[in-house]
Amino acid sequence: MSQLVDSWGRKITYLRVSITDRCNYRCIYCQPEKHFNFIPHPEILRYEEIIEIINEAVDLGVTKVRITGGEPLIRKGIIDFIKKLKKIKRLEDISLTTNGYFLTEYAEKLKNAGLKRVNISLDSLQKDKYSQITQGGDLEKALKGIDSAILAGLLPIKINTVLIRGINDEEVENFVKLALERPLCIRFIELMPSLEEIIDNYKDKFISGLDIKENLAKKYSFNPIKTDSDNGPAKYYQIEGGKGTIGFITALSQHFCQTCNRIRLTSEGKIRPCLFSNQEIDLKKALREVGNRGEDQILRRKVIRNKIELAVKLKPKGHKIKEGISNSLSFKMSRVGG
Repeated sequence: MSQLVDSWGRKITYLRVSITDRCNYRCIYCQPEKHFNFIPHPEILRYEEIIEIINEAVDLGVTKVRITGGEPLIRKGIIDFIKKLKKIKRLEDISLTTNGYFLTEYAEKLKNAGLKRVNISLDSLQKDKYSQITQGGDLEKALKGIDSAILAGLLPIKINTVLIRGINDEEVENFVKLALERPLCIRFIELMPSLEEIIDNYKDKFISGLDIKENLAKKYSFNPIKTDSDNGPAKYYQIEGGKGTIGFITALSQHFCQTCNRIRLTSEGKIRPCLFSNQEIDLKKALREVGNRGEDQILRRKVIRNKIELAVKLKPKGHKIKEGISNSLSFKMSRVGG
């Protein structure tokens, strides 16, 4: 089996795939603009193109794919898409990130289609605060979505909580209690700068995951645990007496670039070697310049493989955000897929 290895010796086995930039929420750290311009439908990768790309990525050494958005469950045809992904040989893990709103409808269907597990964004356990952060989201629907995911067996369920000073930082212990009572992994994520609106007052809103961990250690006993993906971004801990676990994703205060094993495919067909770099490889344009007849298939495969290998070669050693936040690093999180 082939292997994708970047210029710094890291083996790339993980592909995050954004299938849409559209979402039923407008989270303040993802789509804060009053007038958000979505990508025109013809510019979004077709499912057939995504399957084609993932097939080649797996042949090159990718073993894990995560489906993201926007909100991926808002795109029609998602169940059939997952079924086709499941048929790809040597693709070991298919997961999905969602806000949970549609899981009451889709959880069992996703499981039956071949989805292994889900990550669910949940930034508050207070109805009004949740609505404020998501700009109109429904907390009750999200919580019911979590219940549906548990019943469907989409495990382990990871709850992604972005901490924002002055907004939801007083809820940390409430989330820890949730991990004590339920078999969930609560992951506290440092706020990441993306748009100019966030960059302008970013430092006032940022909370270090290390500070959160130190404060929790004064009241709770927890021990580090190993996971199936120890080269992932989170460090996990088992809470003494708890059914669940907690994790910390410290992309800025203690970045994990040295073990990063991923690249991203945006919804408009660009490969992004690093989340915090504006460098992108336009795969869609190159692919659509090639025909789609039988005799064109060999060339299409070659184009895809060349672009993936180029993206991996261009993957930087690490991001430079700690050296200074700049507008040159701004991007729209919903278009990248987080």
